[in-house]
Amino acid sequence: MKTVKLAKQAVFPIGLGTWKMGEERAPRKQEIAALRAGIEAGAEVIDTAEMYGNGLSEELVGEAITFYDREKLFLISKVLPSNASKKQLTKSLDASLKRLKTDYLDQYLLHWPGQIPFQETIEALEEQRQKGKIKSWGVSNLDTDELKEILRLENGDHCATNQVCYNLGDRGIEFDLIPLMRQQQMPLIAYCPLAMGDSQGFHFTKEKTLVELAEKHDCDIFQLLLAWCIRDGQTIAIPKAGKSEHVLSNLKAAEIQLSEEDLIQLNQVYPEPTRKMPLTIW
Repeated sequence: MKTVKLAKQAVFPIGLGTWKMGEERAPRKQEIAALRAGIEAGAEVIDTAEMYGNGLSEELVGEAITFYDREKLFLISKVLPSNASKKQLTKSLDASLKRLKTDYLDQYLLHWPGQIPFQETIEALEEQRQKGKIKSWGVSNLDTDELKEILRLENGDHCATNQVCYNLGDRGIEFDLIPLMRQQQMPLIAYCPLAMGDSQGFHFTKEKTLVELAEKHDCDIFQLLLAWCIRDGQTIAIPKAGKSEHVLSNLKAAEIQLSEEDLIQLNQVYPEPTRKMPLTIW
């Protein structure tokens, strides 16, 4: 089984994203069932944030994981930049833990850069790590220069990951951000690995090369996109899916092994970046 080392723990490379989940009452049971189907099929990483539905996503996750062995899950949440001060971070973390019905997070991320100095946030995160409320910490939506700044600061080398948008149609981070992370042996957590389907103008479902490769590997195009995203063994993809069948389909993508020839074909249609690109933030 494929795994990726995340904060020194080997985890399944496809996790469960929860953005926009838990915000409406109607699909709640369906979304909980989807998360549980994913856990039972081998997913370990569950990603949420205090921002998602103002805590409703965390509450949903907390209910979904109630009956499972907490030690077998890798639970991630994120703190808003406005709450990332030494005074406020503790309150935000405690509120997240209460909603998630757990006494610790496997990883706590700064959701995006804000006005609070990185050094203050690092100190607050380190304090919570030493208390055992979080096992590791990282960042999200940081570009190369910002991540370099984190790494230069005291205890900045404890930063365990960077969670950013990454998919076959949006490869800008390959130019300089991924090389920096690889140099630091820092795994990537890729959000929007499916680029919201064809809504961003990448035309995945109509692209001949993708259609032919999906047929070759006996999978659908979205499974192919996930297989591409985790191809290097150092990336965890966290697609969001609110239905059990979609979750199970996503997880099966880890079984697909793309050949060098496959990757060359994909590069011809969706080429690697040749210059610095702006970081995509959702």
